Amino acid sequence: MKIREIMTKNVCCASENDTLKAVASYMKQNDTGFIPVNNAEGNLSGIITDRDIVIRAVADNSELNTLRAADVMSRDIVTLSPDHSPIEASRLMSRAKVRRLPVTEKNKVVGVLSLGDLSRTEYLFSETAAALCEICEDN
Repeated sequence: MKIREIMTKNVCCASENDTLKAVASYMKQNDTGFIPVNNAEGNLSGIITDRDIVIRAVADNSELNTLRAADVMSRDIVTLSPDHSPIEASRLMSRAKVRRLPVTEKNKVVGVLSLGDLSRTEYLFSETAAALCEICEDN
């Protein structure tokens, strides 16, 4: 089995220049708290989460109509290929301590893999549980 078989394929992406208000609107429309961010060339340049918006903007009373995705996104991103195995993905999530990973080909987002996607893969239940334990562990 490959990641391409279990990943979410239709992924909403933001651009670096989108306002945080627009990004929050994308999150609402797509029922997600995780949006990949692309640069002007359409390559993945970061990730923005609902937590990023709250911690880096709302908590500081920043203006959501003027701050851009590039101002608050996380740039240190871990990605995987659609050809990775679910076990490799689970281990990567554990090491990176993340619950979602963008799936890329040639630095273009082609999907997102979540811990939930892995948990629905029956033979990976113990791998998924182990990954969740490691992600939640204190450093």
